[in-house]
Amino acid sequence: MTLSTSASDIISPLTFHGRREERDAVDGLVRRLRTGLGGVLALAAHPGLGRTALVQYAQAICAPLPSITLTAPARLPGEGPLLVCIDDAHTWEPSERSALVAGLHRMTTERPVAVLLTIAEHAPGAEEFTALPTLRLGPLDHTATAALFDRLGGALADPLVKALLIREAEGNPRLLAAYITHLTPGQLAGRSPLPDSLSGGEDVLDAYAVRVDALPRAARALLLLAAAAVEHEADGVGADLALLLRTGADPEGLAPAVAAGVVVRAGGRIRFTHPLLRRAVLHRAPLESRRRAHAGLAEVCGDGLPRLVQLACTAGEYDAALAAALAATASRPRPYAECSDALARAAALTADPALRTDRLAEAAEAARRAGDPVRARALLARTGATPGHGGAHRVRGLLALADGPAADAREALLTAASLLPPEPARRALLGAAEAAWAMGDATAYMEAMTRARADTDDPSLEAYCDGMCAMLTGRIEAGHALLRRCLDDVPRTGDPAVLLRAGAAALVVGEVETACAAGARALAAVGAYGPEVLLPRALEHLAYGELRAGRHTRARAHALEGLRAAHRIGQPNVAVALHAVLALAASVEGDAVACSVHAEAASAGAGPHDLTQAALLAAWAVARADLAAGRPADAAARLGPLVAPGPRSGHFAVRMLAVPCFVEAAVQSGRPAEARRATEEFALWTAATADRLAPAQLARCRALLAPPQSAAAAYESALAHHDRMPGEFERARTQLLYGQWLRRRRRTRMARAPLRDALVSFERCGARAWADRTRGELRAAGEAVAGEPDPGPLEVLTPQQQRIARHVAEGATNREVAARLSLSHRTVDHHLRNVFSALGVRSRVELSRLLVGGRRMAGP
Repeated sequence: MTLSTSASDIISPLTFHGRREERDAVDGLVRRLRTGLGGVLALAAHPGLGRTALVQYAQAICAPLPSITLTAPARLPGEGPLLVCIDDAHTWEPSERSALVAGLHRMTTERPVAVLLTIAEHAPGAEEFTALPTLRLGPLDHTATAALFDRLGGALADPLVKALLIREAEGNPRLLAAYITHLTPGQLAGRSPLPDSLSGGEDVLDAYAVRVDALPRAARALLLLAAAAVEHEADGVGADLALLLRTGADPEGLAPAVAAGVVVRAGGRIRFTHPLLRRAVLHRAPLESRRRAHAGLAEVCGDGLPRLVQLACTAGEYDAALAAALAATASRPRPYAECSDALARAAALTADPALRTDRLAEAAEAARRAGDPVRARALLARTGATPGHGGAHRVRGLLALADGPAADAREALLTAASLLPPEPARRALLGAAEAAWAMGDATAYMEAMTRARADTDDPSLEAYCDGMCAMLTGRIEAGHALLRRCLDDVPRTGDPAVLLRAGAAALVVGEVETACAAGARALAAVGAYGPEVLLPRALEHLAYGELRAGRHTRARAHALEGLRAAHRIGQPNVAVALHAVLALAASVEGDAVACSVHAEAASAGAGPHDLTQAALLAAWAVARADLAAGRPADAAARLGPLVAPGPRSGHFAVRMLAVPCFVEAAVQSGRPAEARRATEEFALWTAATADRLAPAQLARCRALLAPPQSAAAAYESALAHHDRMPGEFERARTQLLYGQWLRRRRRTRMARAPLRDALVSFERCGARAWADRTRGELRAAGEAVAGEPDPGPLEVLTPQQQRIARHVAEGATNREVAARLSLSHRTVDHHLRNVFSALGVRSRVELSRLLVGGRRMAGP
């Protein structure tokens, strides 16, 4: 028995990662004790999940109230409030457990006593505590496990080592700590290779194995076969029960294993209830017993890959014939994860260093295509520092393309191309071109594409490479003709890579609907046939195409799905691009918070990895949100450097798309010369593109710059272009600008019609901020708007004065208000003096207090 009266008995402060619900429960128990009430809480968990740490936490927060740790029945000391902690209560003798359970009610009602006890899930004796209030601890989630690793392993640990250990620990804190402890500093930092099998955590596996040790011999034998059958399968797959029984296993062994909660039966398969139980069974069995289990399975598996895999598990040395058979099987069509496993086993059985490296590189590529970059990098690490191996360089480059600096990916892929035979070299060059595209380096992109198309016998690829290079060198007509050949692939191929290439070509020539169709077909193909690695990219292409088509809600849905896939598969660079798409969608929908969050996420990831395209899209999104909120000066400042020509401008492929926003912002913020130069360049691009929206946007830009006597006709021309194509949001923006221009010319009656149409369209698109801005224009034009907020203290003002008052109260200067509302500076001064007089305030500060105090800041 140990008595503790203060938190000083806990040697170091406890740092928890995750476990919010569990700590809240312990906090509640201690709070009851402080109010003079008793209570009982049982914490049940599998071994290594932190039961004891929560007991220590309870003792720390209980101070200065006394706490006591019982390891056997004892008389409680004192008479006041007391926290009683019983760790591993299931290990007490049966008579002691019975007495404890029977006496808990009396113990907690005779005096203020809180009892916190812990039990191991499914352990002998744990069943006696099932009637108590129980909270079950699960494994830590990935975020909490990563935070724990950072605390234990340090910030200098290699990311690959971190990812591997997190995966192997299965959310078990004690197991993760044991793995870290058993690695050398060099291994932890990635300077030395990891062992083929991680050591450490044997006590955790032994604790899991206790449940198996108590089972009959037939059950243990069946479980060993089941564990051997799925030793290198994905967790949760389960073993084929019929296959196990064909080895001669006793079917009577199944019932005890199911009753003990070690496995569950689902149809014709049995599955371990926890991955560490399967590993514990293999850990507990001697090497010869494991080999006999694999040999028995090999005899009944037939002649395919499963038999070869089981035979490989029985091999104790190099076996060239078995390695060749495994490699040959992996070359046939099958899931990429199976190919990777077969090639890795073939490599382990291969004595020749060069051939072993070849097979490891192929295994890494198959793992990458299966969407498992952690395993791919682990396999590459086993190749060592093999100089001049093109296959390994190619896989490293493609992995970096998904999660590293684009420049590093490009260099690795160019190096790989110089070392590989023609066809794999071509694939490496296409990857290098993709990296250059993400960077916004047109010269590097064209160099890689020119090399990739050399000596190809694929006419579609040749047309794509030549067409993209033609577009970037100003040969627009020739480029369009070449790229349109790629569009023929959309209805007749099921290859997702070809479909994504066709979709990119369609966007370049302005065939947005074809791009969406290609993206949808690529997504379906990946879902049906793989490779899994292309799933986030397919969703990104589809979301971006839908964004260009004006289907913002669908774009957001696909981008969110893609973001989840990118995080799951480990593709942060694709996640950056998807954050940019989500920011653009939010800038349409008027969700300023979501736009800012996604734009910041895109910018944070784009900068270190040199992802210029994503950075430009994120800046465009924030600028469009600025426009919706009536901040054209901010929008122009953001977009000016990105749309200007020259080496320091934005991304070559999407720069023109942001020009209409910049022209609107520049005109409204008094920068007409820059707006005119941008419009002239946009006119050249419009003449060359097939983008159906571009002529209407060009007409709108010209209307914004037109002299008063011709502006109305220019706006009508822009609306006529809109009438011939879809794109409700952009049409509404033109109507808003037209109505605003008419109102400024004091043609308020004429202004109401386009403003009403714009409001209806914005509401239909879900563009809330744009709709609010339009309502403000309608009010300024003298029309009441249904559903507008109560003006409160501002009801004595005219609609124009209300708008000026709101902007001033938000902190805008008179010049900023003039720019936002398209008024002259003197007009704002005049109205503001009238506002002060009507409201009886003497300063901008008083005006702000009046509006904020009345909670009337909503509205345009």
